[in-house]
Amino acid sequence: MHEAVLRLAPGTDPHAVGAAVTIELCGSVDHDGPCRWPNNHDIDVVPSGAAVFRTLFVAPKADVEEVHARVSSALRSGTIWSVLSERRRPLTDDEERGAARLARTTPWPG
Repeated sequence: MHEAVLRLAPGTDPHAVGAAVTIELCGSVDHDGPCRWPNNHDIDVVPSGAAVFRTLFVAPKADVEEVHARVSSALRSGTIWSVLSERRRPLTDDEERGAARLARTTPWPG
């Protein structure tokens, strides 16, 4: 799990953050075939404009560092938000179930 606390500029569509990460990981928000690194995003925004953004992904162990680096790069390249902090954290039980669902869509064996 990659998690970041962001400051969104006024009027920013929170979904733009997830789109930026998807483009970085998949090349496009609409692509053919399975994702190289299946991923899912969630964002919680509070009235102050701060937001907690999470990327759940599945990747072969050898690719995990690259995926985290790509997510971080996408977050830090935003022009309508800024990154206040980011971290890797363990999955919650619900997120584990989500990761299991994502893993069933991988283009590589288990």
